[in-house]
Amino acid sequence: MGIAESTATCDDRMPGAVTGCRSTRALTFSALSERNAGTMSIVIFFAGAALLIYSAEKLITYLVGAAAGLRVSIFLLAIVFTGIEFDDVALGVALNVEDLGDVALGTVFGTAISMIGIVLALAAIVSPTKVNIPRPYLVLFAASPLVLIPFIVFAPLTPIYGVVLVLLFVLFIGYVATRELKRSTPVFRNAEILEKLEVGAGPSTSATGDATPRSPADVPTDKPPFVVTMPFDKERPIPGWAAIALAVLALAGLVAGAAITSYGTKGILEDYHIQGALFGATIATLVLTLEDIFLTVEPTRKGAPELGVGNVIGSVVFGVTAKLGIILLAGGSIDVDGNVLSWHLPVLVGMTALAAYFLATRRLRRWHGFVLLALYIAYWAVSFTVFGGAPIETD
Repeated sequence: MGIAESTATCDDRMPGAVTGCRSTRALTFSALSERNAGTMSIVIFFAGAALLIYSAEKLITYLVGAAAGLRVSIFLLAIVFTGIEFDDVALGVALNVEDLGDVALGTVFGTAISMIGIVLALAAIVSPTKVNIPRPYLVLFAASPLVLIPFIVFAPLTPIYGVVLVLLFVLFIGYVATRELKRSTPVFRNAEILEKLEVGAGPSTSATGDATPRSPADVPTDKPPFVVTMPFDKERPIPGWAAIALAVLALAGLVAGAAITSYGTKGILEDYHIQGALFGATIATLVLTLEDIFLTVEPTRKGAPELGVGNVIGSVVFGVTAKLGIILLAGGSIDVDGNVLSWHLPVLVGMTALAAYFLATRRLRRWHGFVLLALYIAYWAVSFTVFGGAPIETD
């Protein structure tokens, strides 16, 4: 029934029915208001997602430009700019301050496991490629979840533990920075994709989806896989420090996009009365994970796989050290559930070790991605059927 029809009908009725007519009109206007609010929430949700994706694309571009202009390892820039998850830390601290320490701890495990089981897995499936990550970094990556064992065994987690965890991440960054600044190896190594961009001939693929090697493909190069130019001046290559400044701006857009998307998600849940767990496990998780998916898949596809892999390694190491440490320092102690030591931590240790092994082969293959994705799905299935739930994901 439309508004005009409702008014006409009410005018023809007996005076005693006026109250009912007014109620009908009120319900009609209320329904229209709710519909408009729901539409606005959807618009906000997808606007945030668009900003998220655009900012991720620009961050990749400017980090490549900075690495080429400053002759700095793109792997180091990836760990510093994309591995440190500022939005994750903010959410974890807020949860712990609100006495939701178990949920905050869940974000640590949920994010780290999803970085391997979703982000790295999809990168391998979508764009299998050669990778050349130094073995010491892979050893640190594989061993990083193990540092949590003594802290969890001697729970509760306290701010003192937080200080130690933050210092461990500082040492990790210091080691990587010292090693990368001293290395004489070129910044970019995926000359196969560089060759494709330069001569217009793509690499052939095998039945498994892996790129077959070419004779000049393994020749290292300092030339970036694509030209990075100044905004509004496509003829002028971007200087290194200007690229750093623009990368910071893109990072701010990334965080803003995630915040807008989260706000839209909350509105959708309230306006359409959708179950939070259902929406969070499907649409919201997919969109919020797009940030890290783009920061891993796109660099690999564009010829800078170290940027994508650096995002995964940096995020996992940061998550189990400094992220948890900052949450403890800002929000106080956290009690640890027994399932963390018996289930969630072993899964994280196993998947991290397997991912490190795949990367150590120097070729990220498509079947690697399917294995990691299958393990992630199995982890969620067992978590819900046996343990009653899995840690919250936040990307």
